[in-house]
Amino acid sequence: MARRVTAVSLACLLAAGSTPPLRLEAAPAADCAVHALRVPWPRSPKPEDVAKVMAEVVDKLAGRTPPAQITVPTWVHVITGGARPVSDTDVEAQIEALNSAYGGVHGGVDTGVRFKLEGVTFDENALWFTDPVGNERPMKEELHRGDAGTLNLYIAQLSTQMLGFSSYPFWYAESPGLDGVVIDWRSLPGGTLADYNRGFTGVHEIGHWFGLFHPFENGCAAPGDGIDDTPMEARPTVGCPPEKDTCTNPGTDPTHNFMDYAYDRCMSEFTREQAERMHQMWAVYRHTSVA
Repeated sequence: MARRVTAVSLACLLAAGSTPPLRLEAAPAADCAVHALRVPWPRSPKPEDVAKVMAEVVDKLAGRTPPAQITVPTWVHVITGGARPVSDTDVEAQIEALNSAYGGVHGGVDTGVRFKLEGVTFDENALWFTDPVGNERPMKEELHRGDAGTLNLYIAQLSTQMLGFSSYPFWYAESPGLDGVVIDWRSLPGGTLADYNRGFTGVHEIGHWFGLFHPFENGCAAPGDGIDDTPMEARPTVGCPPEKDTCTNPGTDPTHNFMDYAYDRCMSEFTREQAERMHQMWAVYRHTSVA
């Protein structure tokens, strides 16, 4: 899988300290360093899943009208290893960052999606805090609230190789207890992760929770990420390039898109068709809590 290899090659560089952490949902390749092989990795969709899911969405949308506006009830679960690194104010700042990004404040479209904070839990558990990937199931089974239309956002401390990971809506029926998004506490607005501290890790991962893929999914091969107005790109954006064009298909790489891997300061937008896809996915997989 070229997309896995691309992402993991960057992850291997991370293990050597050569590049910043990624918003990554992938398994390690066989030729990675031993250090990387010992790191547990979250579940990941396969490149061929794009076409399969798109066909399923078209089929299941028959006779349904996606909602024009979506308000997502949101529970935030703060995991600590002792001292509490995240305050109520930090949580509120993250929710504000989500609403600004999904509201088109930084650029792009207003997606019609908003997040309503329902509550915050604080739990001291050193194992969950330092290894939320390896302890995903017990952590989520104990803390998860609500149904398919409720966002559970878990805040803990991830390894140096990833900033966050997410479930996808088409996984919900099979594993409802594992639904949700996990992000590193240092990626919250004002956090200590330089270049990744505007709260956009949460924005990115929740995009997956809504069913969006990376724009570099499938590289330069159709169907890409399944979205026509996010031009295909061969590999993730690293850093903050003014522009790059890695495919011969029309359009330059969507380096400023929230679903790419650029620094937070260079992320600014969702596209019109990404917004439409979120609403379609909601209608098909998360319709129980449509606003």
